[in-house]
Amino acid sequence: MGKKMVVLMGLAIILLCPSLVLSDCMDFIRSTGFYVEGGSSIIFYSGSFPIGRVEVARCALSPSSSVRLMKSYVCEGDKIIIDDSACIIMSVSSASTGSFR
Repeated sequence: MGKKMVVLMGLAIILLCPSLVLSDCMDFIRSTGFYVEGGSSIIFYSGSFPIGRVEVARCALSPSSSVRLMKSYVCEGDKIIIDDSACIIMSVSSASTGSFR
């Protein structure tokens, strides 16, 4: 009976709050540099290897932009500092997931 309740509670959480369970997050603690791609993407590197990409919305990005993470473990909806302005992270993707170019 107890195991069934745990499974049902887990299922209820997934169905009622899918963004809580399925949001993309990534740890950028190994990041040693970044590259601005286009006007809304930042690719983070560890040495010469890409480790992840962050997409931001409504923030002006240029190759000379200064980028600062508020914390090393970031998720969609977290803030990132770009040219001394707080911007919202719209998506986070890992280089290892295959969705990374």
